[in-house]
Amino acid sequence: MAVGPVPHYIKRRIASLREADGDRLRKVRETVLEVIADVRERGDVAVREYSEKFDKWSPENFRLSEDDIERIVHGVPSQVIEDITAVQRRVRNFAQHQRDSLRDFEVETEPGVHLGQKNIPVGSSGAYVPGGRYPLTASAHMTVVTAKVAGVEHVTACTPPIRGEVPAATVAAMHLAGADEIFLLGGTQAVAAMAIGTETIRKVDMLAGPGNAFVAEAKRQLFGEIGIDLLAGPTETMVIADHTADPFLVAVDLLSQAEHGPDSPCVLITTSASVAQRALAHIDEILVGMPTADYAGPAWADHGEVVVVEDLDAAYALANDYAFEHVQVLTANPRDALAKMRNYGALFLGEGTCVSYGDKVIGTNHTLPTRGAAKYTGGLWVGKYLKTVTYQEVTDPATSAALGELCGRAARVEQFEAHARSGDLRAHKFAGAPLAWAPTGV
Repeated sequence: MAVGPVPHYIKRRIASLREADGDRLRKVRETVLEVIADVRERGDVAVREYSEKFDKWSPENFRLSEDDIERIVHGVPSQVIEDITAVQRRVRNFAQHQRDSLRDFEVETEPGVHLGQKNIPVGSSGAYVPGGRYPLTASAHMTVVTAKVAGVEHVTACTPPIRGEVPAATVAAMHLAGADEIFLLGGTQAVAAMAIGTETIRKVDMLAGPGNAFVAEAKRQLFGEIGIDLLAGPTETMVIADHTADPFLVAVDLLSQAEHGPDSPCVLITTSASVAQRALAHIDEILVGMPTADYAGPAWADHGEVVVVEDLDAAYALANDYAFEHVQVLTANPRDALAKMRNYGALFLGEGTCVSYGDKVIGTNHTLPTRGAAKYTGGLWVGKYLKTVTYQEVTDPATSAALGELCGRAARVEQFEAHARSGDLRAHKFAGAPLAWAPTGV
């Protein structure tokens, strides 16, 4: 197949996520607005009613006691506990390296002018760990461990029951990660309770963690009242491949993310028409016997794309336009992508690496930007839980007087007379400059 400078789409998505949202999103927004208002007005009573309505769950206490947690964790298979611990060790290690890269400092920028920066952790955070079809145990690592490494004093963790049962492995993950309180509570009611505060659930300063459309919409509506990590959409994955890529591996890795949900976009950008065609054939074969084909199949059919481009420069340029959450690079020199790409949530370099490692075990955070947000933000990390603040002190009278004169002139250009007078007063106090506007005797 001849490939020119214009990308050749062997397969295009047939559904637009934004077009498909429409009425469904309007209904989600209305429901979430109602739940938040009700929780704000009636607190725990409303939370319990919505938990009964949406999750068929109404225990005597949503909060797990220390005895409850100990009993639940004790019932989790030892291999699962070992694996959770191993993964959290990796997440904690990488998060600590991130924290160590952020430093407080103070500099004297001119005589007697001391300017400083401090990184202060938020006081409390909420961690939402989804349940449903996919109990995302790994989200406990990402939202609780990272917050604790940042120095957050109190982490409230919520996860829903699964078909009326306690998700024991998830509870164990939240506990081992360092959660200070654990609630078996899900959905909009959990997000609203943590954001607003009720009689039994303390209000948090920020909230992190993935969830369904209702959870995402609740975070959107409550942002500003509290901080959030991201406004996340459906999982996105992209593979950039050249002629050296293994088409079967390409197919497997694309479907590994398609199973997140029927609206999860998956894209292959390749310089090789052969790799493209063979990967397509493998995907069709794999889907036949795949246990999660009910999610992965529609995702691939409706939101999958395969593009053949002229060269890797064109591949990287096109990938930057997509600005996807996950980008896997299967090329002869995958590290070239570090210099060529700027818009992505996370890069996965070479066939020894896969997006599933990032999701589950490798140690980087899997809460990442979607729907083009990678053009302006990265994902969840230690820094999200830190407030970078500044402080100032001027100890040299002559410098303060000079700054006062400058402030007076600069403020009057903008017609801020009261600002100007604060500067004038320092110039007068420390250098004897006249105060034409001051009352007699000052």
